Amino acid sequence: MTITVSAPASVMLMGEHAVVKGYKAIACALDKRIEVNLIPRKDRLINIDSAVAKYHGHLDELVINNELSFVLTAIALEKEQLEYGFDLVIRAQFAHTLGLGSSAAVTVATIKALALYSGQSINETQHLEKSLAVVHRVQKRGSGTDLAASIYGGVIAYQITTDSNTTAFKTIVERLPMLPEIALYYVGYKTTTAVVLAKVAEQENQFSELYANIYKMMGDITLNAIQACKQQSWRKLGQLMNMYQGQMDSLGVSDRALSDIIYRLRADHREIPEQSDDAVLGAKISGSGLGDCVISLGKTECELQNYQTIEITITSEGVKYSDQ
Repeated sequence: MTITVSAPASVMLMGEHAVVKGYKAIACALDKRIEVNLIPRKDRLINIDSAVAKYHGHLDELVINNELSFVLTAIALEKEQLEYGFDLVIRAQFAHTLGLGSSAAVTVATIKALALYSGQSINETQHLEKSLAVVHRVQKRGSGTDLAASIYGGVIAYQITTDSNTTAFKTIVERLPMLPEIALYYVGYKTTTAVVLAKVAEQENQFSELYANIYKMMGDITLNAIQACKQQSWRKLGQLMNMYQGQMDSLGVSDRALSDIIYRLRADHREIPEQSDDAVLGAKISGSGLGDCVISLGKTECELQNYQTIEITITSEGVKYSDQ
């Protein structure tokens, strides 16, 4: 049999940076997906075929490389449950260079495929825990917000808390109503999350109390945004997105090009009825910043020259699987 699992891309609407401090975040699953096909073998060899890289090795002698680090780490963590090897074919409907939670989607899909292959029955909470363990092994940190969006689908509120005494973590996921139209705009370059976090940490060390206040403000704005989603008050949500962007500026993760996109989008805002999703109601960085994407609530009719518009649609479907 062949086991087929797919997981959606995702995008962060609110909660960047603050979510790793224990505050809530909002994320959305997108209609672009990564598909993993697992074909069983009768030996313990592992073959991986991906557009990013290819891999050939033995299940008992795994070598983790940078290109396939999330997939290979998932296999390494599940190795004791695997009796035989397999061939893994990975295909994506979007370029990994654009972000969109590609690492999270492939991790989620791989973990589910391995669970099915080894006969494990895992619920959504267990699926998230296993996937987050992979991310923590690879990156040493990470909130798992994009993992949760890929597993659950739709729009979610997410929070991760850590017990300082045991280092055990707890994840909380809440489903929210679907949003009106959103759009992404790629600035043309990106800075890796690790580099951005290092820059933020350097500043935070100098102004620790002020940065703590910024994170708290981010958390408060996100709580208000969650209520706006529940009330389907889209104009209010847009205003809160703009407020959150101000905190991103304070962290130092915005730059001239990102600000150019944001203010050109906001210029498209006009007086519209409260429940309308016409035009742009709010715009902010999506992700860690210093490049990558800006997200808007509503779409502009104006062409943003020099920047790439990425057409996205929120999907209610999370991870999907079948075997045949």
